[in-house]
Amino acid sequence: MDPNRLVIFDTTLRDGGHCLDTPPPTADRLAIARELALLGVDVIEAGYPAGPSGDREAVEAIAAGVSGPGIAALAAARPAEIEAAAQALEKASRPRIHIYLPTGGARREQGQQEARAALVRQTREAVAQAARWVDEVEFSPFDATRTDEGLLAELLAAAIDEGAKTVNISDTLGCCLPEEFGGLIARLRAEVGNIGQATLSVHCHNDLGLAVANSLAAVKAGARQVECTVNGIGERAGNAALEEIVMAIATRNNYYGIDTGVDITRLLPASRLVSRLTGTRVQENKAIVGDNAYRHRLQIPANRFQKKGSPIEGVKPLQ
Repeated sequence: MDPNRLVIFDTTLRDGGHCLDTPPPTADRLAIARELALLGVDVIEAGYPAGPSGDREAVEAIAAGVSGPGIAALAAARPAEIEAAAQALEKASRPRIHIYLPTGGARREQGQQEARAALVRQTREAVAQAARWVDEVEFSPFDATRTDEGLLAELLAAAIDEGAKTVNISDTLGCCLPEEFGGLIARLRAEVGNIGQATLSVHCHNDLGLAVANSLAAVKAGARQVECTVNGIGERAGNAALEEIVMAIATRNNYYGIDTGVDITRLLPASRLVSRLTGTRVQENKAIVGDNAYRHRLQIPANRFQKKGSPIEGVKPLQ
């Protein structure tokens, strides 16, 4: 775990696909995964093998056909789903099982202690099972930002004890503000005694238009993996946009003091490929990859260019 390196976990093919009426065929998913490998992302979340959308075939194809990044598969904290993920990743050179467990309803109210203990037990059992299959296990409390913070810290510690190399905090409903989310990450780093044995990750949704801002606030607070998608595609209002996070880190390295392994010259080709193969349009004023992202027009009446002493004297209007 290099504190000066931000891990880019791309979930375009898994969480990003939730905005599509029809999942892309395996060949198109494989083409996107290969482009992501050229882009230089660290981890590609290829799909959800136990799900109903044909993900298992796609995960198997990507695991066998893409080298470089780690290949992750999502599984609920249930034995059958963990086994399905492990089997789909069998041919991956760097397989990762990403386990999620819904936790948002468990709070401190009287009578909840048994439910909380059951969540800790389920976390331990699921992570231990996954760790018998693969070296890289990631654990995500689903709806983490609406989970009691004490329970959240306990779950992360338990997951790390059982072998999780990455623990992920998800703002599943996209309801956090940057200061709030950054504060949560800072407190978890202080409260979870064994947090130094794992990479702390974040996964933000864009319902308030703050997924990138929240992710960057978390990075500043010490998170060292960001889960994101090309063009910010995803369920409802989407996920944190990979290209915006990468370029913010690259252009403001003096502020963040970290780097990614992403080749920024390939951001636009990746954006175009994902847009074409998924049928999702990139808005013209989209940051970094929109058609107008680096275009500047001066719309000034022609007669104003004749005025002596004008601040724009001699400037020609763009055609």
